[in-house]
This record gives sequence, structure tokens and C-alpha cells, in this order.
Amino acid sequence: MTRSSVQGENTLKGASDAPGRAETTVESADGTEGTEGKAGSTSAAGTPGTDDGDGGAEAVRRRPRAGRRALRWTAVTLAVLIVGTASAGYLYYEHLNDNIKKVPLNLGDSKVAPPTPNAAGQTPLNILVIGSDARDSEENQKLGGARETFGSTPLADVQMLVHLSADRSNMSVVSMPRDTLVEIPRCTDPDDGEVYPASEGRTMTNQSLGHGGPGCTVATWQELTGIHIDHFMMVDFAGVVSMADAVGGVPVCVDANIHSRDGQGHGSGLKLEKGTHPIKGEQALQWLRTRYGFEDGSDLARAKAQHMYLNSMVRTLRENATLSSPNKLRRLAEEATGALTVDPGLDTVKKLYDLSNELRGVKPERITMTTMPNRYVGARVEPTEDAEQLFRLVREDIALDGKDAKKKASDDEPKVSDDPAAADDEIAVRVRNGTRTDRLGLARGRATTVAGLLVEQGFAKAVADSSVLPSESLTVVRYPTADLEGDAQRVAKSLGIPTSSVHRSTDVSGVTLVVGADWREGTAYKAPAADDKTPDSAKALNGGDESACMHVNPAFTWS
Repeated sequence: MTRSSVQGENTLKGASDAPGRAETTVESADGTEGTEGKAGSTSAAGTPGTDDGDGGAEAVRRRPRAGRRALRWTAVTLAVLIVGTASAGYLYYEHLNDNIKKVPLNLGDSKVAPPTPNAAGQTPLNILVIGSDARDSEENQKLGGARETFGSTPLADVQMLVHLSADRSNMSVVSMPRDTLVEIPRCTDPDDGEVYPASEGRTMTNQSLGHGGPGCTVATWQELTGIHIDHFMMVDFAGVVSMADAVGGVPVCVDANIHSRDGQGHGSGLKLEKGTHPIKGEQALQWLRTRYGFEDGSDLARAKAQHMYLNSMVRTLRENATLSSPNKLRRLAEEATGALTVDPGLDTVKKLYDLSNELRGVKPERITMTTMPNRYVGARVEPTEDAEQLFRLVREDIALDGKDAKKKASDDEPKVSDDPAAADDEIAVRVRNGTRTDRLGLARGRATTVAGLLVEQGFAKAVADSSVLPSESLTVVRYPTADLEGDAQRVAKSLGIPTSSVHRSTDVSGVTLVVGADWREGTAYKAPAADDKTPDSAKALNGGDESACMHVNPAFTWS
């Protein structure tokens, strides 16, 4: 086997690719990969244009270098959410509560308003699950190797948003590639008060964890997606070993014999025969870390294997009768709580158990695992228009499996603000040109044209703003505070923009209309037909799919 057989990288790249971080692969005693080096930073800022520009060239796609950092997994955390950390008989054990580490939910300055309850008074739940690469214990250090990185700044190498629908009928999971370029907001460390300024330009999302803790990763997600996050759960990857042992193994499938090791020593060391096998302990960790040997050797293939493992674990935990054993449950509870760092809203076993009771009602076939659609920017990735579509579906609580019950027409009627709008000639409106896409340049003069339309309709304070040129697939009106909601809705109504396209956002300082790619010409806005389909590029995997089997790269098979 040679390294050349797996040079095809795709979508997810390792933190070792980050400029400013010197890394060397280190082999631990058990043959797993580790890294050494310190976290640096990277940015990829675009070139600003003008309102009447014609757009820049699409970013050139490149194949990234092979990432060497071991991926820290969060199966233990999601398993806790699905089956509960313990039976009711163990809730009184205070030492379980003491096992759980607690830190603040959001370290950023801005907040995203929670969703409006449905007709039954229910709201969705969004939990951000974070896998840290920190080697802050001897156990983690042993499993990951690389002694030189002990105690170094951690990276959020796994980030998954778990969305539980308002009616608790379905669950959606969105994974974000760890080197997605994002703008990390200003965050304040809750322990020492250190202020981390907002990133200059874009940097890799996994660096957000080093800006004061998981609360900054939460803030970064909210800034990017506009999704209100209710809780977070962070786990170190040693939890994977203990959880898999506690449940007696998780079945996985490969379509050929596999040994994840090349001639240069790269690989997780995973060795399995063709077929389905229950894996646990360090073998489970190897599965979740394997990139060399699965499909094209990319981190995208590794993410697919992780999704399969998680779906299988969910089914195992739901069906495994041995978990009725008090000793099994107690061990599961001990291992799970010891691996967790959570926000104050989940800081006791009872809170975790109550949450798991809500989640356990979701059948595996109503669980959908996805990866945020992305495209290359140099050796990194950025969200695509399909990613915004995926975020919108989550924001609007639309099931990613397409099995939502048909809604009544009245269910889709947007809520009109209780805040009365000011007189039209007193409403200040900034109009920005957001018509650029990854395939089309900026449609010239759109901000000026639409601002003129508003002035003609009596909005005397409407002006074109060419200082910011966002990219929006759909035309949107944003406002920063509740007292401007009525004004924003009034602006939208005057142009025929649906109220569902009016959003509160701290990214703007006043009522701001962004002309999207759906309004590149003309003076009459026509709202596009709603498309509630999950994009194909999200690579959706259904939780009930027991036939899923990882394809083995022929260069990593054996006989």
C-alpha cells in the first residue's frame, strides 16, 4: 500500500493543515496516529467589490494535504441524549452530578432569538455536540499519542448540531467540516475575563474552542446559521472507548477486508474482515478515526463512517436488552457523565435524563444525518448556497427526511409583529446588493434600483449601501432589535417580500434589505416557490438504514 493511493482528499481536512501550526505524525504504542504542534490561525478574506461590480472569479478548487489530527468523536454524548444517562433509580447519586463539568452556554456578544412556538406551544430543541481534541488527561494522551501536545490549546475537531423537532417526531443532525472558514465572533473567557476579539476575516471553525471555551463555538454557529442553540455538550474522545465497552459493542459493516495502515505508517490501525462486526473499546475509536482505507481516503468518507456508527449505536442502545441490568446502566451512567462538559441547562443527571426522555421517542427511521454542503477555498472549505438551504430547513423546523405531515395553509401564515411600524418616511432602510453567487457575478446596480423603489413608495430614508456586499440566495430583510421588527415587516410588505423573509439579526445596525440572487432584475419581486427538500449535497443518511456498509479502498484490503 502506498500513500499515493489515498491522496484524494475531499471536504473535511485536518487541523494539521492550518498555517502556523507545525505538526508531525507521532505513533503511540497502540499504533494510532497523533500529532504535535500548537494551534495557529488562518484566514481567507475575499476582495471587496462595489455595488456595481461584476463579481469575482470562483475560488479555485485544490486537493488538500492529508490531515493527520485524530478526530475526537461524540458518540458517547449523542448516546446519552438518546437513551438517558441512567434509570430513575440512579438519579439520587450526587457523584454522577459531580462528574459533569459545567461552563457557560454562549460567550459571544450577540444572541439569536428562539423560535416561535407552534400552535401546540411546542418549540424545537437545538443541541450543539462538540468533540474536543484536548489531551488533558493521561487516558486521552495514551489513546491519541503525541505527548508533546499534552495541555495545548484544544480544537473543536467535531461539531454536530442535533435538532429535535417541536413535535418531537423527528431529529436532524448537521455536521460541519472542522476547517470550514467562518468569522469567529468576539468572545469572553468566563474564567479569567480575557476578551478574544472577533477574527479578522475568516478562520477555521475548529479554532473557536480556543477562544474561551465551547461557548465561543456556540456563538460561532449561531452567527453562521442564524439557528438558536439551546444547549451544548462537549466530550473528549476517551468517552468513545468507555461507551462502546458499556453497551457491549456497536455493529459496523465493511464490504471488504480492511487494514487502515499504509507503507509510511499512516492510518488508524483498524483491521476488520469483510462483513458486519460488533466493535468496542479502542477498535471503536479506530473506526471513528479511520480515513486511510475508507472510499477515497478523505475526511468526507470518515464522516460517513461516523454517521453509520452513530446510527448503529442508537439502534443498539434502543434494542439491547442487557441495558435493563442495573450494573450495565450504572456503568453507562458513570462513563457518560465523566466524559461530558455541558452548559448550565444540562448540568445534572436529572436534566440529561429528562432531555433524553424527549429524544428517545424519535424512531431511528426519523433520524437524518447530514454534512454541511461546502466547496473548496484553497485548501479549506466554505458553506455553499445548499448549506443555507439546510440551515433554513432547521431554522423553520422542517424535517430533513421529507416526511413531515402536510401543514394547513394557516400554519404557514407568518406572525405579524405586535410592534407598530413607524411612518414610512421615518423608517431608515439600508439596501445592499447580495446577488453574487458561486456561479454568477454581482448583478450591477440592484441596491440602487431597489432603494429607488422604496423612495418612490414613500420611504424617504432608504439608501443604497455599497460598503457591504453579501451573498444571499433569497432576498431578505433584517433588523437588530425587537423595536424595529414592525418597521422591517412594513418594508418587506411594501415590496411584496414575504414576512417569512424578515429576520432578526445582530449583523445589522438598522433595518437592512439585502437583494438576493432571486431578484437579479426587474422592479417587481416575485417570491420563489418554497423548496423544502434536503439538498443532495448534504449526503443524508437515514438512521434506520441497517444496510449501510463502508466501501473499502482496494489499496487497503488484505486476504
